[in-house]
Amino acid sequence: MLKLIKKPGYIFTNKRNPKRGIMSLILGLISAVSVFIAVYLTVGRGGEAQMNYGTVILLSIAYAGTGLGLGISAFMEKDIYRFFPIAGIIFNAIAFAECGFILYLGVTGI
Repeated sequence: MLKLIKKPGYIFTNKRNPKRGIMSLILGLISAVSVFIAVYLTVGRGGEAQMNYGTVILLSIAYAGTGLGLGISAFMEKDIYRFFPIAGIIFNAIAFAECGFILYLGVTGI
């Protein structure tokens, strides 16, 4: 009878959120939002992109590559929560693919 009334106890764990995983997510969000804004402003000007937008795309590639590396290295750590590294890998991969697609469209002239 005592076990039915017993309060749930505390669960102690050594897991932590990795700083590299958090930084990976931040870099992924910066990259994805920057690419979205550059594309939105380009569409608003009738498809003519300024040189600054190309610079934003190239910097987003650098951020996404760095964030992808940080996310993968954070994912390899032991005794961590996996949310931030996985979210960082996903956002950086999406931003990296967006940038690659935009550069591909720019080269082919479609």
